[in-house]
Amino acid sequence: MRRLRLFLLTCAALLITSSSAFSQDPNFYIFLAFGQSNMEGSAAFEARDTTAVDGRFRVLEAVNCSNLNRSMGEWYTAAPPLARCKTGLGPVDYFGRTLVENLPKNIRVGIINVAVGGCKIELFDKDNYQSYTATAPDWMKSMLAEYDGNPYGRLIEMAKIAQKSGVIKGILMHQGESNTGDKTWPSKVKGVYENLLSDLKLDAKATPLLAGEVVNADQGGVCASMNAIIATLPQTIPTAHIISSAGCPDGPDNLHFSAEGYRMLGKRYGTAMLDLLGIKQKL
Repeated sequence: MRRLRLFLLTCAALLITSSSAFSQDPNFYIFLAFGQSNMEGSAAFEARDTTAVDGRFRVLEAVNCSNLNRSMGEWYTAAPPLARCKTGLGPVDYFGRTLVENLPKNIRVGIINVAVGGCKIELFDKDNYQSYTATAPDWMKSMLAEYDGNPYGRLIEMAKIAQKSGVIKGILMHQGESNTGDKTWPSKVKGVYENLLSDLKLDAKATPLLAGEVVNADQGGVCASMNAIIATLPQTIPTAHIISSAGCPDGPDNLHFSAEGYRMLGKRYGTAMLDLLGIKQKL
């Protein structure tokens, strides 16, 4: 009887494992995105950004958006906004479009975007974020509330849902403006990246980190000096890759990109990821 019970338990475990593996589509490429306002997207999207979005490009909604008829934890065609309910066009929009335009037709692309305008990288420190949120300004608290006060936790929660459907292939970050001049920023980013890998059981070599530059000096970027620190990130994280913002137009505040700047930057993120995937981009 004991042997029979063990046999049945083993069979049940195998069936569960088989069922879980079967439901995960290896041709559904998932990408995590996090950061501050430039990752949210602060430019108003235009008609060309909302029409003819390929159904192979998907977004896993990270908050409840009644105005968009979207529910947290559900997949939708990735028409902007791709962060919270009333954000704008951002780099992930044209990152995803660039991928689906160049990847084989049987491959889908999914994005999860958790970003909070004005935040420091410390917000995504899973062990110490509460000391940061405790002193957050009032204008940030409403954004934090949409993530139940813990954006990192929400990113992990959504990523685990996504892993039931597809395979995480990379992590996108656009953050640094609020840490301008902080030479310890690379080590702080490393901590966030390594926590993501650990919590989601990911291999660094198979999960590169793509980090975008802030508005460049050639556009009069008010935080452009941070790009020198961002450039050192691969010295701390060997699997990190820097996405240049050179020539990407910005908005009047010289802090956020314009819609065209986000399109350009997003395509550069996409091109970098295609290179890492060994895919030659179509001309």
